[in-house]
This record gives sequence, structure tokens and C-alpha cells, in this order.
Amino acid sequence: MKNNKTELLVAALENGTVIDHIPSELVFTIASLLELEKLGSSVTIGYNLHSKKLGKKGIIKVADKYFSDEEISRLSIVAPNVVLNIIRDFDVVEKKEVIIPDELHGIVRCGNPKCITNNEPMPTHFHVVNKEEGTLKCHYCEKEQNKSEVKLV
Repeated sequence: MKNNKTELLVAALENGTVIDHIPSELVFTIASLLELEKLGSSVTIGYNLHSKKLGKKGIIKVADKYFSDEEISRLSIVAPNVVLNIIRDFDVVEKKEVIIPDELHGIVRCGNPKCITNNEPMPTHFHVVNKEEGTLKCHYCEKEQNKSEVKLV
């Protein structure tokens, strides 16, 4: 068997999720956001890999993990347009592009210190006013914020 030393070999994923097309600068932010360090299953992180689409990209392979809608919504705030590949029995059974949903519940904090969500024990609720620019509007105080300015709950 000839060994090609120009390729990086990583074990195929039997079951789990591959997060692909991650801007390189966001790879470790996403790993932290999804608390991958707390998982008992294997996690493979590729950083600064060549990409025709992005120039440089990251990829995260997580064995035996399928992310919830809430986790995907949190991911959409940090890195919209990444692609989730759902793997079962070594085959990609579904591809999902992560997009910001129309509403966000309990995911980001309101930037208005006087907002009721910052002063009472209640979950935040935002409407996504502009998905391309990432503009969010608080349901309660109506303060608009850009997704780049928000802090996650």
C-alpha cells in the first residue's frame, strides 16, 4: 500500500456532526460556545485549512453528537452560513446551512441596561429585523442591536 504523505488522514465519522465552512478566526469561539470540551466523545478540529470559498476555513467533527435547535440558534449568532453535515453510519444523511432564525429566545442579552430582561428573571426575546446585517430588536424595550455587539446569555 502506497502512503501519500501530502494528505492529512483523519478517521471517518461513523455517527455525529461535522461543522464545515467555519471562518478560521471563529473555530475556537464555536468550540467554546458549544462547550465541546465537556463532551465525552471525540472532537476533531481542523484550523486554517485551504478553502476555495473562504480562502482559509475551519472544520469541527463531533462524534455521536447531534445539535439541538437551541444550540444551532446560538451558533447562528456567531457564525451564520456554516454548514452542518449530519452523519449516520458513515454517510452524510443531511446538510443544513446555519441561518439566523426569525426570533431568538434566551440566547442573547439586551444591550439596554434598563430593559426588563436585565432587571427581572425573564428570558430575552429578540426579533431578527435584518438577517443579512444581523440586526436584532428586543421584543420588550425595542432596542436594536447588531449581532456583532450582543453578548450571549
